[in-house]
Amino acid sequence: QPFADEIIKVSIVDDHDAIRLGFAGSCEQYGFELLGSASTVNELLDQLPDVDDEAACLCQVVVLDLSLADGSLVADNVSRLLARKCNVVIFSIADKQHLVRAALKAGAAALVPKAESLAELANSIRMVANGIYVNNTHTTAAIDSDLDFKSAKLSPREREVLSLYASGMPLKQVAYTLGIANGTAKDYIDRVRTKFADIGRPVTNKTELVLLALEGGLIDDRSGFSEDLL
Repeated sequence: QPFADEIIKVSIVDDHDAIRLGFAGSCEQYGFELLGSASTVNELLDQLPDVDDEAACLCQVVVLDLSLADGSLVADNVSRLLARKCNVVIFSIADKQHLVRAALKAGAAALVPKAESLAELANSIRMVANGIYVNNTHTTAAIDSDLDFKSAKLSPREREVLSLYASGMPLKQVAYTLGIANGTAKDYIDRVRTKFADIGRPVTNKTELVLLALEGGLIDDRSGFSEDLL
């Protein structure tokens, strides 16, 4: 591995005890010095030295989960860690593309799914500590889905109708909420489907519309919905 002799100072934020303990146990094996371990970013920042303390041993890389039990937003978590001069490696199940994109946009330098080995995580940490942004198939997929949503060029009204419909409202309720006819609401959804079909992303049912809305950040992953066919 590159940079194998350098001791990297790391921390981890994950709300699962087993993940934190497993990471802590592997640090010596991979040449890492563990400076902090916490279930929230708030807890970790209390553990780390202030960036103005020149004599302190500052954290170089924080391993961060996408979703934490405290309900904090991943973009805010990444930004707060960057403000403390920490690079961020996302270590997560990584099945929520809108959260992955939010983390990458906020400045996270790498994404490593939890299905990967600790050796793969360690390699990414070492590269990020040495100023290398890790672009792999997982980060590329998140960026590509974001570009697809932008390429569809939905109008503000189309985005609004899609957001309400994907969040669980029947079309009749969407129409009532927006003060438009039922047929008009359906026309907007049809236009959304057509625009995505035109860029090679055909949509055949409501579940796929929900996924599009998640990708575009129009709804969050806690929204309920019915999976009826349109």
